[in-house]
Amino acid sequence: MKRGFSFSVTVVVSAIVFIYFCTVFVFIDRWFGLMTSPGIMNAVAFTGVAFMCVLNYAYAILADPGRVPSSFMPDIEDPEVPIHEIKRKGGDLRFCQKCSCFKPPRAHHCRVCKRCILRMDHHCNWINNCVGHANYKVFFVFVVYAVIACIYSLILLVGSLTNDSQNDKQHSADTFRIAYVISGLLLVPLSVALSVLLGWHIYLILQNKTTIEFSLIFLKLNRQYHEGVRAMWLAEKGGTVYKHPYDIGAYENLTTVLGPSIFCWICPFSRHIGNGLRFRTAYDRVSTSSTSK
Repeated sequence: MKRGFSFSVTVVVSAIVFIYFCTVFVFIDRWFGLMTSPGIMNAVAFTGVAFMCVLNYAYAILADPGRVPSSFMPDIEDPEVPIHEIKRKGGDLRFCQKCSCFKPPRAHHCRVCKRCILRMDHHCNWINNCVGHANYKVFFVFVVYAVIACIYSLILLVGSLTNDSQNDKQHSADTFRIAYVISGLLLVPLSVALSVLLGWHIYLILQNKTTIEFSLIFLKLNRQYHEGVRAMWLAEKGGTVYKHPYDIGAYENLTTVLGPSIFCWICPFSRHIGNGLRFRTAYDRVSTSSTSK
């Protein structure tokens, strides 16, 4: 997938570089001194967080979010696939007219990338890429490290301001005022926005939903209710409560996205995610328990 220059990515990279240099060479230096033990420890710690943030950001940009194989063909007679997603109208299997291929469960066509994306969450302009099956984890981990870095830098900014000595106040005000003001204007809204984004995706992971799947339940688009709204309505009409089919329990939902080992959850790479063509569902448990009986 060829992608050209992205203004949004340039803005993000510029902000990361600016905040890093201000944090290390202004905030830490003026608070502790870079040559002191506390200064070195904080500089190393912040550099480590910044490095992991940049690493995950780069991988989220460069990684293919998930490509539907040209040979994919849904097998409705496969007993190991208890659920098949169908079109809103007609009840046929989901087929993408633009890509001329069947769409696996949770796959959607991206108008920007102009192809179907496996387990598509959303298209993110800030990474100039879709967030899908193959790069959702690194996108999430990037947000985690970005929140840590912003809050860490904000604490150092405040500490640096409050710990300036009386002799350096005038010099600090004249020389570093612009760095403090710009950093504050960047860090405060970034910390809030990224924290909200992190909380949102933690909720989605615990429910094993994508942003699109959440929208399908609650949004009305093009004067037609989406699959989730229709499913909820049909379930309530039948006297049952609608349950997201891919919700298999909070802990198992976490391991589905972040990996089976808790020690690898904040690592950028993992091969646990499978091929993205089939996902465990709540119906798997039902069929397993029925078979055991």
